[in-house]
Amino acid sequence: MFVFLSVFYCIDFARRLGFPPQDCWTGRARGERYGWVSLQWRAEPEGKYRFGLLAVNAAAKGGVLRFFLIYFLAASIVLSQEQSPPAARPGIFGEIDELLRELEKITGLKSLRKVPSDTISKENLKKFLEERIQEAVKPEEIRAEQIALQMLGFVPAEFDLKKMTIDLLTEQAAAFYDYKKKRLFLLDSNASSLQRPILVHELAHALADQHFDLEKYLLKGKSDDAALARMAVMEGQATWLMSEYVLSQLGASLKRTPEMAEWMNRLSGSSGGLYPVFDSAPLYLRETLMFPYTKGVLFQNAVIAKMGDAGFAEVFRNPPASSQQILHPQKYFDRERPVSVEPPQVKLRGYTRLIEGTFGELDHEILFRQYGDEATPPLAERWRGGVYRILENKKQNHRILLYASEWIDTRAAAAAFLTWRKAMQKKWRRFEVSTESSTELSGRCDWGIFRLQLFDRRVTSVEGLPERPRRN
Repeated sequence: MFVFLSVFYCIDFARRLGFPPQDCWTGRARGERYGWVSLQWRAEPEGKYRFGLLAVNAAAKGGVLRFFLIYFLAASIVLSQEQSPPAARPGIFGEIDELLRELEKITGLKSLRKVPSDTISKENLKKFLEERIQEAVKPEEIRAEQIALQMLGFVPAEFDLKKMTIDLLTEQAAAFYDYKKKRLFLLDSNASSLQRPILVHELAHALADQHFDLEKYLLKGKSDDAALARMAVMEGQATWLMSEYVLSQLGASLKRTPEMAEWMNRLSGSSGGLYPVFDSAPLYLRETLMFPYTKGVLFQNAVIAKMGDAGFAEVFRNPPASSQQILHPQKYFDRERPVSVEPPQVKLRGYTRLIEGTFGELDHEILFRQYGDEATPPLAERWRGGVYRILENKKQNHRILLYASEWIDTRAAAAAFLTWRKAMQKKWRRFEVSTESSTELSGRCDWGIFRLQLFDRRVTSVEGLPERPRRN
């Protein structure tokens, strides 16, 4: 997967370096948080790159659907918004060896073997995604992930996680590297002007795979949040290398101007209606699909700025432990890990654990933005640890959400307590308060009884306790 955000900034930055105006033209840039832009770049004489209309978007993963998405999306699908009718692309695969040599120069990593390549149609891509899901994830696991997203308030009750994921990627995909078959695929509908940067991105994955075995690397994440961090390493590095390659063709370099990567991430927007599936996806899905690219590239940039070329291998040999370390690279350098948090203890007959996972800084940021106000998101930076767990009584078709989080100080915890209260009130139709104080809130909701509590720097919530004992 890949977001063409970096292409836009590379080209725009080239103009700032003094390229003649007729050689570099940028179109519109508008929108929301992580976005898409459109641009066109043209250079003379013939032989230089010609970029057509681009739109930035992305796909990857985070939060509670990490193992559902990360495992099979690790095929690294490149997202492209420019499509053209299928056409012959003479010699594009013949450039693989040359491009690998360029990546060797940038990273210091040597290519160990040839990278097989092929084209694939949109129809076959959709089939590939469906097969990968069937292979990697059991239906019960998908059901559990979907329930978690719904109970946490990220998606509506009628949301279909599997369908939305496949539709999202099929709508936007341009290429992917299959780490299982060790083969690179380009969609046969790609515009020829985009094939080289797409190829560089996927070859970056292939090169990393030859040295660090991406499948094993991903699965060694000890939690869903750690797996998300590793995905950000993979996609962030490939995005950084693609950007560096494009810049090198223009006489520039991220190594010489690392501040450019920070600037890259500031532009934001929406798809302008061109990609209805992406536009209609819940905020959580859009944000977590973008995260490995937009934040991963900044993380990689910080590592290279501090460690030089050794940083390309360091992030695989000593991976970040959490998405928080991706968001704040200094925490990675300091080896500052999240604290372990236990969810509230509830013992009821007939209930078993359905799903549990880390509720990280990124998850809190999205939730607070979705249900809080504009001033709330920075609060997530003061997160120290978090967890969720869902218990289920299948016979009664009833579930209970357990949540706990640890914050850097009591002030942050109090703010998190109040923001979680807002989220509960907005995500339910029924919100009847029985008792309320500065440290405790209880009452009835759509699922049963809820209890939100504040203990010093810790916030806990139990949502959906049965209103009366349930018989099995």
